[in-house]
Amino acid sequence: MSPERLTADRFPKEVLTLFDQYVHGLIDRRAFLDGSAKFAVGGMTAATFLDALSPDYALAAEIAPEDKRIRQEYVEYDSPNGSGRMRGYMAWPTSSDGPWPAVLVIHENRGLNPYIEDVVRRMGASGFLAFGPDALTPLGGYPGSDDEGRILQRQLDRDTMTEDFVAAAEFLMAYDQSTGRVGAVGFCFGGGMVGTLAVRLPNLAAGVPFYGSQPDSADVVQIQAPLMIHYAGLDERINAGWPAFEAALQGAGKEYTMHMYPDVNHGFHNDTTPRYDESAATLAQQRTIQFFSEHLG
Repeated sequence: MSPERLTADRFPKEVLTLFDQYVHGLIDRRAFLDGSAKFAVGGMTAATFLDALSPDYALAAEIAPEDKRIRQEYVEYDSPNGSGRMRGYMAWPTSSDGPWPAVLVIHENRGLNPYIEDVVRRMGASGFLAFGPDALTPLGGYPGSDDEGRILQRQLDRDTMTEDFVAAAEFLMAYDQSTGRVGAVGFCFGGGMVGTLAVRLPNLAAGVPFYGSQPDSADVVQIQAPLMIHYAGLDERINAGWPAFEAALQGAGKEYTMHMYPDVNHGFHNDTTPRYDESAATLAQQRTIQFFSEHLG
């Protein structure tokens, strides 16, 4: 029997806001429990809210590792200006011979978890050489729990992590089975990192941030990659930065498309939590794959 998938409408808006603050380190576990206890009704307790909103990785299996459409392996790469030797997860299509255009998949603020590995496989099955680095490599890699992963990622220096992802993009550009045309897609923390890479790498071929923090407006002039930007309509925290980002993109004459998905929450693409919205996630993923096909081919 498949596990039950809860939806966001089962939770008070205030609880979803508290959960967003908790998973992004703005409040601690106790503050979430204390705040959400005010909304505990009908047998739901604060602890039940937290458990129900946490990822269920039994739900993250759009493309299984043994799917015949892909091959996959873990590979290492050098990050000389970052953490040194790094590790990540790679998938590529079996339907054609390489080299292939490449997609860098950048995880949220908790390391290379099963959801992100599934996104890597989705990109691989769609015809790309896909690679998802694990920023937690210096600390032993994703620990098997998102709560532990968030704690570990907060221990890492942001500038060092940036260099690790820059090195990952450059690794893909030079990889013998890559065409050298590399795009980047990222979610939450990873969405913000896509913006950073777009600023840092003039040869990035395309960028797709999902509900990520925006680069400084003064840095937007350095972006050369076309962008497809996905936002959640209910994500007030991230969306607050969009007007200034849009003004900077327009002022610098940059190529971009923004899609705002109404009535969905931050994290709507992550199919392991109740914040997932199937309709918006499916559309955003289709748009992303089409965007990469147009700009990486």
